[in-house]
Amino acid sequence: MAKDGPIVIIEDDLDDRQTLTEALKDAEVWNELVFFGNSDDAYEYLKNTERHPFIILCDVNLPRQNGIEFKTELDNDPLMRSRSIPFIFYTTYVSQYAVNEAYKNLTVQGFFQKNNTYKELKDVIRIIIDYWRICRQPIHPERKVAVKDEKSANE
Repeated sequence: MAKDGPIVIIEDDLDDRQTLTEALKDAEVWNELVFFGNSDDAYEYLKNTERHPFIILCDVNLPRQNGIEFKTELDNDPLMRSRSIPFIFYTTYVSQYAVNEAYKNLTVQGFFQKNNTYKELKDVIRIIIDYWRICRQPIHPERKVAVKDEKSANE
């Protein structure tokens, strides 16, 4: 996992994009933000980018293909699954069905409801980012050299 890699955000609401951008900035998160308004474009980016995203924040309620369907598509793709990019749902409306589906049938690392206040939003975003900055993750197969170098440095 590239802790300095971009944060991929799949969010179709422009106001929510702006608020999230401001909250990340105020929380002193300096990763590049890569936004998509739908899951099709996000999937194409994730499949074809040479970059290693730090985390994916995804709304559940998206046009054409919802977030649950999008995550199912990612989980069913062996290459995407091997990349082990932390995937967090961050959505306005949370149904118990979606929560159950996310945790029981998908490899989701978090499910959060968008907050009522800007301060709550900033605090939750900061907690999510801080957690993933210190969490150990598998190294993507294309980055085996980094694992070898890190192992050598620790010996």
